Amino acid sequence: MMGPVYVITDPDAPCPVAMQARLAAQGGAGAVQIRDKTLPDDEFTALVASLLPEMTARGVMLIVNDRVDVALRSGAHGLHIGQGDGDPAQIRARLPQGMILGLSVETLAQAKQVPAGVDYIGAGPVRATATKPDHAAPIGFDGLAQIAAAARLPCYAIGGIKPGDAGAVKHAGCVGMAVVSAVTRAPDPALATRTLLTEWSDA
Repeated sequence: MMGPVYVITDPDAPCPVAMQARLAAQGGAGAVQIRDKTLPDDEFTALVASLLPEMTARGVMLIVNDRVDVALRSGAHGLHIGQGDGDPAQIRARLPQGMILGLSVETLAQAKQVPAGVDYIGAGPVRATATKPDHAAPIGFDGLAQIAAAARLPCYAIGGIKPGDAGAVKHAGCVGMAVVSAVTRAPDPALATRTLLTEWSDA
């Protein structure tokens, strides 16, 4: 659907968010999610709009985290929401045809209740991660497999995913892995993305 490597930007990483996105795309990421909880809507919209032409040209899906209005105004390829970001069915109704909607899933119960209109899920956190201090309890790879089976949607593993995990993620039934630090804090984000892609292919 979006390729196996899904990179989520980190505004606290040493490399600027726009450069993180571009380097991930150059490395072969299938999707890049722009996540920033504090950037004003206008600046966020402008950032996404500025990245769209290059991402589109490379066949990379550009996803906005949480902010429906920014996704709509910028023309992003997709929107990703968490469990506390509103009713997915109502949000889906606001999105234009063709815009992807992703949903974070943290428990097996949530996986069994994903509403129609959601295109993929991000399941986790698999491990504890410093990039999201308020995350839910880690589910591990066994929990990941249970969620992937229950959701019956394309599933991306998220939360502390790092090099060496591709085999376990694939074995759990996921279509890919969503990473933050493994790419955004790597010395060479493009190379880190390529390495994850190769690892997935070889797993």
